[in-house]
Amino acid sequence: MTENNKLRVTLTKSGNSYCVELRDHHCNYCCVYEPTITKALQYADKWFAEADKREELNQAHGKAVIEMMAIDKKAGITKGNYDALD
Repeated sequence: MTENNKLRVTLTKSGNSYCVELRDHHCNYCCVYEPTITKALQYADKWFAEADKREELNQAHGKAVIEMMAIDKKAGITKGNYDALD
């Protein structure tokens, strides 16, 4: 398995539930608590199956933010800061 295809699951018993920490091959991270190991692994399986779609959506969101910043700058809304609170 190459570095780009690694998936990481860490299960930890936490009281009456299981802490599930996940990291996909895009370096996205998630931490949830599930009542059983079976549900924890089901969640992990679903989360990993959606990794590429989630990355595609994150990239689209990032591009939209960059475009909005360019529009704000062109309109003169921002003047040297990124939060437009001046």
